[in-house]
Amino acid sequence: MLSPEGLVAAAAVLVGLTLLAWCLWAGRLEVPADGGEEDEDEEDEEEEGIPFMAEEGSGRWRLLCKPSALAQHLVRSLGRSAALRGGRWLWPCWPRLQMLWQLLQPPEPEPVVARELLQLSDAGLVALDWLVGPWGAAGGGGGVSSPVLLLIPNAAGKVTGGLLQLGLRALERGFIPVIFNRRGHNGCPLTTPRLQPFGDPGDLREAVTYLRCRHPCASLLAVSEGSGSGLLLAYLGESGSSSRLAAAACLSPIFRGRDWFEARMPWLYEWPLLLHLKQGLSRYAGALAEVVDTDRLLGSRSLRELEETLFCRTRSRPTSWESYWERNEPLRDADEAAVPVLCLCSADDPVRGPPARSLPRELFRSSPYFFLLLTPHGGHCGFPRRGPGRCWAHEAVLEYFRAMAEFLRTEERRKGLPRPRRWGGPTVEPPVFTWQRSYTR
Repeated sequence: MLSPEGLVAAAAVLVGLTLLAWCLWAGRLEVPADGGEEDEDEEDEEEEGIPFMAEEGSGRWRLLCKPSALAQHLVRSLGRSAALRGGRWLWPCWPRLQMLWQLLQPPEPEPVVARELLQLSDAGLVALDWLVGPWGAAGGGGGVSSPVLLLIPNAAGKVTGGLLQLGLRALERGFIPVIFNRRGHNGCPLTTPRLQPFGDPGDLREAVTYLRCRHPCASLLAVSEGSGSGLLLAYLGESGSSSRLAAAACLSPIFRGRDWFEARMPWLYEWPLLLHLKQGLSRYAGALAEVVDTDRLLGSRSLRELEETLFCRTRSRPTSWESYWERNEPLRDADEAAVPVLCLCSADDPVRGPPARSLPRELFRSSPYFFLLLTPHGGHCGFPRRGPGRCWAHEAVLEYFRAMAEFLRTEERRKGLPRPRRWGGPTVEPPVFTWQRSYTR
């Protein structure tokens, strides 16, 4: 018997599917091109990079990166892997349908989560949700030195079925997956009248430090989804070689935060996230009333208006929209990043925007640490495929992490570096981790 909340959710899903079907039938979801010259430029840019052919005509993937020993190893690993040969999606030209599929699909099987609240230096709280699998706390996962995989949801704190599915796949492979929930997000109590700005990595830094202390013999990895990549990219740039991470990956990242907020996003994506954020903020309206205009906040009609009200129009320290983004742009310190980052993007991503304006290709051409895996079709965080797993990007990310570990082991043997003692589970990198410059030349 469904609860009243379950009936409301089911009705909302049915209404959304009905509206989507009508829009598809009416041909209103596809946005016409602005001009032929821009289309030609985008087609030329999409041809840049190292090609990977997929099966059954499902498209081509291209890897854009600066030539290096690490890049050559990654190309060989992805070329041998079956991760990019996941079969054909039946509707490759409907990216919004792929996006809706990713948002609504429930994980299989249903995950079991153990929550841990971490108190920060200013008495605020973030929540760490450890995925212990559908087997309960006694099953699944790896050993003492198994890699810890930090999963970062989108900027609205929405933990999608796709993110949970990635965590379950990682759990099956011997990783220890844990979801990072920001202050006030996903049921995490808000103990201070302060939320985390879009690109402020302070809370994430404290969480990573805690994970290092709790798992001193394990390598730390991170994956972000959608707009949550702004937080991960900002952390990697600001931390540089002190990030404590061995490798990172971003699924459908938002590279330019200000442009993303100022552009018109598809209502199919913006309104559900806006309602999700308002629902969470309404629980703390009394506490937030001391610092922001809650009536204006809860009456926001766009993600930009909500972001500006929450972080720029504060009562104590108001600031301009321009100044806010000087401190919160994801790539403001990208030149300082010293950890390999794989960014999986789709050319038809309806949320990020056209590749010509939204992909920082020069960063991938010049930095030895940034790798762009670009596919023609995949939507926003969708990357669907038939068969087990349903998302080929998840398999590609896990194959990427395996390739990074393999590359480091090879370099250690070649240079005669000492290897750490193994305590079971998959082989991992040394606990005190620093990427050598020679690896990226």
